[in-house]
Amino acid sequence: MKPMSQITLASLLPERLHFLLPGRLRPERAIVPVVRLSGPIGAVMPLRPGLAMASMAPVLERAFAVPGAKAVALVINSPGGSAAQSHLIYRRIRALAEEKKLPVLAFVEDAAASGGYMIACAADEIFADPASIVGSIGVVSAGFGFDRLIERFGIERRVHTAGENKAILDPFQPEDPKDVERLKTLQRHIHDVFIDLVKARRAEKLDTANGDLFTGAFWVGAEAKALGLVDGLGDIRSVLRARFGEKVQMRMIEPARPPLIARLLGRRSAGQIGLIDPAEAIGAIEERAAWARLGL
Repeated sequence: MKPMSQITLASLLPERLHFLLPGRLRPERAIVPVVRLSGPIGAVMPLRPGLAMASMAPVLERAFAVPGAKAVALVINSPGGSAAQSHLIYRRIRALAEEKKLPVLAFVEDAAASGGYMIACAADEIFADPASIVGSIGVVSAGFGFDRLIERFGIERRVHTAGENKAILDPFQPEDPKDVERLKTLQRHIHDVFIDLVKARRAEKLDTANGDLFTGAFWVGAEAKALGLVDGLGDIRSVLRARFGEKVQMRMIEPARPPLIARLLGRRSAGQIGLIDPAEAIGAIEERAAWARLGL
């Protein structure tokens, strides 16, 4: 039996009722806010939103504002997407981490690839599952060419511009080698930003002798650890319990639900059999292609 001096009001109540106690009387336990970043990065379609700064900023602000937080955990499951949105989210995480003096831990599920890995680099430590896909430090642009299709059906494309480069990479016109070279120059600049970011965040941890590190190649968790792309293997529950104790409280920080009208329109659209929105269909195909590039 405990001495009377060690008996507290909290010890007399079942753990599930501790929330009834004033904060000063509750047993201390570590709190770790958890933010989930899942899906392609950037605007996919109006009713198929991807990860973007506009939607993630309020969630991140709330996570870093949780009183008594010991760290902030990021659960990442993304094949990548918009380089700009990835960088904006990365910078906001780092700014909040430095402002609140909180460590950030990232946990990779299926994938943290391309922009998904850029966001993971905002963490002070990155953990992955042995079967996770990690890396793809590169830049890709993809699209369709319809010039032969419209020619086959006798459709004439008319484009009028002020500025000789205004219609660059028009998918309804034959591809111009000068346009492709201009695109590749832009990609090289973005790639350099990505490489510098990874080197700055991972520093001496990286196996820079591996010539494939910045080629867009990707690896499974154990290989990524050997290359220094991640710090360890493990899931969020196991790592946080080992780090902060068995009683650690993982507090999910959820994004706000879409407005009611958007949810109703989405359901109505899904129920209209035989009516397919071409833009939504292309968005779904591109999203599927992003995952397929990783073999997922």
